[in-house]
Amino acid sequence: MEATTTPNFTQPALRDFEALSRRDSAGMQACYADDAVVDLVPVGVLRGAAEIKEFFDGLFAAIPDLETTYEIAAASDNTVAVEWRMRGTHTGGAFQDIEPTGKSVEFRGIDVMRIENDRIAHNTAYYDAMDFSRQLGMMPARESGAEKAMIKAFNASTKLRSRFASR
Repeated sequence: MEATTTPNFTQPALRDFEALSRRDSAGMQACYADDAVVDLVPVGVLRGAAEIKEFFDGLFAAIPDLETTYEIAAASDNTVAVEWRMRGTHTGGAFQDIEPTGKSVEFRGIDVMRIENDRIAHNTAYYDAMDFSRQLGMMPARESGAEKAMIKAFNASTKLRSRFASR
């Protein structure tokens, strides 16, 4: 009987996260197919390995002490899910047009990657952008007076728009 080998689809995902943990955007780029798509659910879609590298260059510049830890949560056929946690301080450059706040952030998420030809072809990344925004200081703290005032103002505006729409 001839031995067969089954591709290990977790390897490209592990290489990507190992490069991410080293803040090595070129190493990450090498893990992705040239025409890869990354859907960062809270942010938008990145198309192509070069655009993916550019995004992470910006993240690493904005949070120069970024630490990433990860675990393989599940792998099935050519799909790999990686649970991760990031932490660091926004002391570098602007990120997504947000000037450095000096605030520490710690957030977690999960990436679901489809592997083709030993590279990542598609990645959908989920994380709580509201929590990230709160930690940066862009949104008020949960249950704070500022949050309650913001919700009250939003609801008043919604009611006013509804009244005008019904006329």
